[in-house]
Amino acid sequence: MYKLPVPTDKEPADAGTLCDDGDKVDIICESADLKDIPEEAGSSWSLRTMLQGEELKILLRLLPIWVTSIVMSSAYTQMNTTFIQQGNAMNVSILSVKVPAASMGSFEVVCVLTWVLLYSKAIVPALRESGFSFGGSGEPTQLQRMGAGLLLMALAMAISALVEMKRLGSAARGEEITIAWQIPQYFFLAGAEVFCYIAQLEFFYAEAPETMKSTCTSLALLTIALGSFLSSSIYAIVAAFTATGGSAGWISDNLNQGHLDYFFWAMAAMCTLNFFVYTAFAKNYKLKNQDSVLMT
Repeated sequence: MYKLPVPTDKEPADAGTLCDDGDKVDIICESADLKDIPEEAGSSWSLRTMLQGEELKILLRLLPIWVTSIVMSSAYTQMNTTFIQQGNAMNVSILSVKVPAASMGSFEVVCVLTWVLLYSKAIVPALRESGFSFGGSGEPTQLQRMGAGLLLMALAMAISALVEMKRLGSAARGEEITIAWQIPQYFFLAGAEVFCYIAQLEFFYAEAPETMKSTCTSLALLTIALGSFLSSSIYAIVAAFTATGGSAGWISDNLNQGHLDYFFWAMAAMCTLNFFVYTAFAKNYKLKNQDSVLMT
């Protein structure tokens, strides 16, 4: 280390010390014992440990909300699996126009746009007129919107079961119903997506610790992937318990021999139970901005 010239009216600097003849003096110690560290340094380490503990508490509070989103995503994946299987067993014509079952997912995108407009132009104004309690933003809170999405998903599964019951009744008479009967279930599934997934991203980003916002946002998106895995597990469990003794099971290659309606009713019941579990956690959830410790 180099030493700068020291004015004669000041004492010579010690080795390893860099001095400046101005009002500010910077001291660089080449070797310092822990005993030379002021007591304030220990308190700063204690503060950092305390902040890390608070961040862990925030993550643990987010965990139950995150788990309920996985269950919701397992129902959402039915749009790409059992909904298509159900549509293939129908008359794929709407007003003399052939609409492949797999293309109904495109209609769900249109429904998403419709729900976005309905939310801002009709739903929120109607709730305001009815005296509904909002958060400080003047619209339903993120937790309220997520709860509405979970409830709409249960409704979508129930409608799917009713449509399948009608399809089975028509098949027993040797008739086919049009695939247009699937439009309501896609519509309410799109509503669940708008209310739950958008609010979920906002919620996880807002509630995440400052140093983990990207990670928590990724966890919100991870629920869709884990929901697909959960859905596959549900299929395996349903097949193990229903496709026995020569029975075709609930989800059969030939839906006319199966009971896909039972599966949809089971999914509706699971989504309803998930909604009540979520409601219990959401009511007791303490928002980050209500914490006594300021996270910076």
